[in-house]
Parts: sequence; C-alpha cells; structure tokens
Amino acid sequence: MCFRYLGVLIVAIFFMGAAQAHHVLGRPAYSLGEDSNTPPGSEVELQVGEFAISYMAFPAFPQPRERGRINVYASYLKDGRPFDGEMSFKVREAGWFASAEEHVLGSQGPDDGVHRQGYSLEAAGKYTILVDFEAGGEPYRLEFPLQVGQSSRLPAIGMGMAVFAVLAISATVLRRRRRARGLVKP
Repeated sequence: MCFRYLGVLIVAIFFMGAAQAHHVLGRPAYSLGEDSNTPPGSEVELQVGEFAISYMAFPAFPQPRERGRINVYASYLKDGRPFDGEMSFKVREAGWFASAEEHVLGSQGPDDGVHRQGYSLEAAGKYTILVDFEAGGEPYRLEFPLQVGQSSRLPAIGMGMAVFAVLAISATVLRRRRRARGLVKP
C-alpha cells in the first residue's frame, strides 16, 4: 500500500513541469508592452570616452514578433549635459555560429535627452544591439546584449551528446582494431 503511494508520488514529480511565473509586480506578463512602466529587461551603465552611457531595453520579457524599445541616454562626463547628436541602431545575432550580418533598426535624435529606438525581432535567441554615433570627430560604437524569448538549452545538450557519441564510437573502433591485431598472427 505504501509503495503504491510512493509510485504515484514519483510519477507526479516526474510529470510536474517547472513553475512559470507570469506576473511581475502583481501585473500579468501578457499585458507588459514596449510602453509599459515596468522595469527594463536589461539595463547597462558604462563609461566610454568622454561619455556616461545608460542603456535600457523594454519590455521586461521581450518576445519574438512583438514590439520592443531601446533607450540610450548619453551625457558628457565633464559637465553632465546630454549628447544631442544622432545615434544609429543596428542588430545582429549573437553566439558562436551566428552570422556577422548587421540589420539596421534606424537612426534617432534625442527626445528629452534620450535616444529611443523601436524593434521587433522575428526569432527567439540572443542578439547584440549596436549603437553608433560620432562626437568631436571621433566615432563611437556600443554593443549591448538582448535576449528575446526563452533561451534554448537544446544546442548545448545536443553538442554534449554529440561529443559523447564520437568518443564512444572512437573507443569502440580502437578496441576492435586492437582485438583484431591480437587475433591475426603474421
């Protein structure tokens, strides 16, 4: 009798999926959009040359084929005034086997000191957002990460299984060759 309950418990645990959170701060995630007042999905602050840069990507959880927004705020370190030139935005896939091809998102001037660029990416994955601008005759290029949709662990698992399979097959072939050499006498 006890084993029956133990078996049911094991089966229930086996088929139980990971809990998926769909609320952020008490609001359903499906209502979060590019203009939502929720925290950004990624936020980076850095210092480049004579600028302090702040980068934010919205919504908090970008999904494929949905509109998102990138905000870049650049201010001069010496006096804190905002950069008032134009910035051009591009995107490329990130990763080992990703194409180096860059796709232009657009060019934006400042709106209240912030350069805002919309985006909509077709596929889930890891991307790099590229921001180019020129100040004082010097070109600047900034690169920021952007995760769209769920990241897949399948490629890493698949590569691990492929390496294991190659090693197992190589070991089997080597054993057979050694065994064959031992049986055949010149």
